Amino acid sequence: MAHPPEIQPDWALFLDLDGTLLDLAAKPDLVSVPAGLPGALDALSRRLGGAVAVVSGRALGVIDHLLTPYCAPAGAEHGTVVRLPDGTLDETRTPMVPRLWLHQLEVAAERTPGFVIERKPHSVVVHYRLAPERGDEARALACGLPGLEQEGFVVLCAHMAYEVMPSAASKRRPVALLMETPPFAGRVPVFVGDDVTDEDGIAMARGLGGFGLRVRDDFGGSPAEVRAWVTRGAA
Repeated sequence: MAHPPEIQPDWALFLDLDGTLLDLAAKPDLVSVPAGLPGALDALSRRLGGAVAVVSGRALGVIDHLLTPYCAPAGAEHGTVVRLPDGTLDETRTPMVPRLWLHQLEVAAERTPGFVIERKPHSVVVHYRLAPERGDEARALACGLPGLEQEGFVVLCAHMAYEVMPSAASKRRPVALLMETPPFAGRVPVFVGDDVTDEDGIAMARGLGGFGLRVRDDFGGSPAEVRAWVTRGAA
């Protein structure tokens, strides 16, 4: 079993959501939030003077809904939207997902058992967790959208999903912005994630004098271990 370092009082903690704090589900709307998690996050935040942020591919409203009543600084939709400690939003100007793409994806999902299309304010995701054998088809569907680069989008490979997202989106952004702002400023940034989408956040934390922890390597691949670690750190 991996043994991550225990949470230190001088850290600024950046936590991914799905696959890190929450167990992955067959569909995005089927994730389960353990009853004690919001309270543990709140207690941890108080211990770290408010220097805890949730950085996720989810939309900000979904993050808040899942973790209610806990409400924290956050980086939503891979950093496209950042909520600062005072509650103000810093949102990048990104192109909207073309309606043609949304229609094309949803028609394909209706015809392909196991495909689930997740719409977000700034991106769209093709999930194939219900049909893992269709990964190549999902990739071809996402990458085959007309004019991806010209429209300013890229396709990001995630856990049994392909996300069509603005090329400017990155989890580096919320780490960089928040680390310039009290109560994060002057602390050691630590980013915890489980997916390739988290590597940018980990790289930024490392570049600012901190480090990253990966669920697979440091928590035995178990979000339950991450939650236990958070609970210990809150005590």
